Amino acid sequence: MRTLIDFEDASVFAIPAANGMREGVLIEGPQGWGEFSPPPDCDDVVAARWLTTAMEPGTVGWPDAIRGRVPVVAATECLWVSADQNGWEASGPEALRRAVIEVGDPDVAVTVIQRLTGSATHLELVELVCGAVEIAAAIRRRVQVPTAVDANLLATEKRPSEIADIAVLRCGPLGGVRRALRRAEALELPCLMCLTGITSIGVAADVALAAALPDLPFACSRGAGLPGDDDVVAEARALHGPDGFLPAAPMPAAPAAERLARVRVTDSATIRRWQDLLRRAAAAL
Repeated sequence: MRTLIDFEDASVFAIPAANGMREGVLIEGPQGWGEFSPPPDCDDVVAARWLTTAMEPGTVGWPDAIRGRVPVVAATECLWVSADQNGWEASGPEALRRAVIEVGDPDVAVTVIQRLTGSATHLELVELVCGAVEIAAAIRRRVQVPTAVDANLLATEKRPSEIADIAVLRCGPLGGVRRALRRAEALELPCLMCLTGITSIGVAADVALAAALPDLPFACSRGAGLPGDDDVVAEARALHGPDGFLPAAPMPAAPAAERLARVRVTDSATIRRWQDLLRRAAAAL
């Protein structure tokens, strides 16, 4: 697929976010556009999965959608917690529906979840962000609320249902819609889709995955948030989800020239860094 794409002319972009600037590259294939936005410190193997995600819509395309739109949980219903300090007190949205727990000390994480469970009457699940399945399994055994764990973390487990109640799918890290669907089938767990795209071009891939899943029991999580005023596509095609739903499409919208110009990176060092990562990711495919 990579021979069909000119990486040298790909546009590097930078968009303001709550936790700083988020960067990535927009690449154009024969059939359309994709977003390459892996973590800047990732290794080449991980970057290659993100590149496969970015190339998929512009080359082989996405699988057919089962549903025309997908639900997205409201920002006011979510809470992100770093559970690495003693003395944490439960606070957050009154109508708390989701909590993402960044696990430091497992005992603290359990205490946080127990307090959230007691204070939030509509808490449907807790996503555990941790680096080991043993930690996730130990926390799950000690709490009453269903726990969700990243699908990549569960990939090597023979019995993933003993680690988590729900698998979290992220299109970018899993290598695109098709690979994510295969992973979901192999795990045999209910799936929660987490949006990883920065622009509407990237989010469109996340929506395509959610739309193609045989079952979608949960509204999609927002991840780092949906695109805002700095999006690269025209407003009519932007994926903001003001009504709680995002429309599925056969392919992403193309960037609007005037909007892309506002966020295009011109710093030569930044461009070289991303071009180097693109070349390494392509070589690792």
